[in-house]
Amino acid sequence: MAQTTVESVPPNPNYVIVPATAGDPPPPQPNRCCSGRFYRRPGLRVTTEFDSDSSTFFHKISCKLLDSLAKLKVSFQNNDKGEISDPQLAFTSKYLSLHYDFEDQNAVVSSSFDLGPALHFKTAQNVKAQQGEVALVADLAGPAYKFELSSSVPSVGLPKATLKFPLGEISLEEKEEEQEEATRMLSIYGIVKGHLLNGVCTAQYQDENLNLRYLYKDEQMAFIPSISLPSNALSFAFKRQFDPSNKLSYWYNFDSNYWSTVYKHTVGKDYKFKVGYDSEVRLGWASIWVGDESGKAKTAPMKTKIQFMLQVPQDDIKSSALMFHVKKRWDI
Repeated sequence: MAQTTVESVPPNPNYVIVPATAGDPPPPQPNRCCSGRFYRRPGLRVTTEFDSDSSTFFHKISCKLLDSLAKLKVSFQNNDKGEISDPQLAFTSKYLSLHYDFEDQNAVVSSSFDLGPALHFKTAQNVKAQQGEVALVADLAGPAYKFELSSSVPSVGLPKATLKFPLGEISLEEKEEEQEEATRMLSIYGIVKGHLLNGVCTAQYQDENLNLRYLYKDEQMAFIPSISLPSNALSFAFKRQFDPSNKLSYWYNFDSNYWSTVYKHTVGKDYKFKVGYDSEVRLGWASIWVGDESGKAKTAPMKTKIQFMLQVPQDDIKSSALMFHVKKRWDI
């Protein structure tokens, strides 16, 4: 078999060739991070956002380390005067994560690892507040069924117990009631989903309130009524898909008579026009998106996402405002 030489290796901008000199030790054995006389230079990702409403720039610089085993991120903001604020540093890996806030001089450390094939351990600690949380997650009869026990550190009561299953989850937690004499009571949270009459019915219970929601959806229409008990607050949402590029949404609250509507027109996945009205704040608006609204700047044209929005108050049209938001990414 012919030996591979430096000349036969195709050039790669992410590798730096180190010239050999007399007396150099033999090349290291191949591993995850290097191969022969090459080492990988970590690629930098620089993202800048600007919001005209707050006149604030948000910057984020990140890179992957140790052949993508860890990630380092630095972020900060600056205003139109160039004043820097909210500098933060984050280091994330599979088992350990660290988030440091320079202004607060505080760190949040979290860790997670497996204790066995069906047992997982998680912990988080706020160094300055000296508070944290620990949790144990166990798989029951496969990954679709999980049981989790979590407790605050230092502990102030019984641990929180959560059972997750394919149709929902149920949690039991001890909470302190705000009364003249502090008392701790057991709080129940639960959510269950199931198919009913060609739709999906969802029941959510929390703090003695029950919310029932039904969703019927086909290729052209979606109808979503919901009611909260015991307040009997009733609302519904209606969505109509005219074609792949045009969609109308409408929401109405029977208690307050407030309503809102949004019309959306898309061109491919990178261009979107939306116009709507909200009766609660008596405001009409229109916006244009360049780049997928819910996607990342990496997938947008030229890795740039832009949003223009016009807001027109019904009570004072002269105070209408045009705002824009820009997000740009560079890969170095």
